[in-house]
Amino acid sequence: MARSARIAELNLDTARIPEQPSAVMPGTVDKIIPSPRPSQPEKAQIAVKGADHRDQDLRIENALTDEHGDDVKLKKGAHVAVTVTAEPKTSIAADNEGSQPIRRKTAGLGFGRHTS
Repeated sequence: MARSARIAELNLDTARIPEQPSAVMPGTVDKIIPSPRPSQPEKAQIAVKGADHRDQDLRIENALTDEHGDDVKLKKGAHVAVTVTAEPKTSIAADNEGSQPIRRKTAGLGFGRHTS
């Protein structure tokens, strides 16, 4: 089946719910950085496993909301899941042989708790 026919078939399938391209990587909170001013929230530095060495540290505001709407903060040593999502129109799909990786433009981050 030609690629254009597959795309047309997917577009006509009304039961299909399109998802944003995403990748989930595990991470660990390395340190909590205090705020220099009371008006700014503290930051959490997260080491992302599987990222390039120069890109593995991520700093975010340590002011999160859980699934119940309560304010929460990360603690040093906490295990997190870093989700990188892209808008569908900013992604390039891999070719049929799989030799080209999927390239994604970062559109948002999501954080979750790992439970053992």
